[in-house]
Amino acid sequence: MCDVVCKMEDTLWAGLTDLHIKTPMGLTAENLAEQYEISREECDAYALKTQERWKIAHEAGYFKEELAPIEMKVKKGVQSVTHDEHPKPNTTAEQMAKLPTVFKKNGTVTAGNASGVCDGAAAVIIASEDAVQKHKLTPLARIVAHHVCGCDPSIMGIGPVPAISGVLKKAGLSLKDMDLVEVNEAFAPQFLAVQKALKLDPKNTNVNGGAIALGHPLGASGTRITAHLVYELRRRGGKYAVGSACIGGGQGIAIIIENMK
Repeated sequence: MCDVVCKMEDTLWAGLTDLHIKTPMGLTAENLAEQYEISREECDAYALKTQERWKIAHEAGYFKEELAPIEMKVKKGVQSVTHDEHPKPNTTAEQMAKLPTVFKKNGTVTAGNASGVCDGAAAVIIASEDAVQKHKLTPLARIVAHHVCGCDPSIMGIGPVPAISGVLKKAGLSLKDMDLVEVNEAFAPQFLAVQKALKLDPKNTNVNGGAIALGHPLGASGTRITAHLVYELRRRGGKYAVGSACIGGGQGIAIIIENMK
């Protein structure tokens, strides 16, 4: 027996607040919006674009190769879930504009231009060259380089900037060598700050929509991004792609892959 009061804690929700600096992740995105002079209108416009890009890619069947349907029990039997449920492709600019900001009065982050908290699972098989030969595997892509770095936790969303810069340096490559770029969309102002800082080309960045449309299942998004880049790179016949994400607490992570097709 003891006098300690214990309570259950949802680690997912707890992870959305930086306990070191006592700041919600959404507020770190607002800090970036202020620092990089990003408006609410720009955030809403980008969120609409990522929804539209997901819709085009979904209708074209671009996600089919990387998705594994699962069977779900429902009242009337069994239903096959074949695509993500989070995207809202019919969202309009008028609907977006009506949503209130969440973390800061007259801020930028709303429920419509932030990644959704959702369930998800992703997996990849990483094999050495020896394992590939021994088991007669056919590689889809090669990991060229990867990089992890730290950044100011109050602007944790800028993590992909030093992470991408670092991984490109390790690989001896530049952004001009990348056929595709994926940056996890934790929040619209966070993505737009990264895009602005790195001068990313919208034509080859998050080409099929990102986490604002698909959702951001914590712990699975990095693998989802990597797998998506593998298949999209092969579909387009490109050579190199870089994927990156920010990490709550003040980190960035990035990976460069090479198409083996």
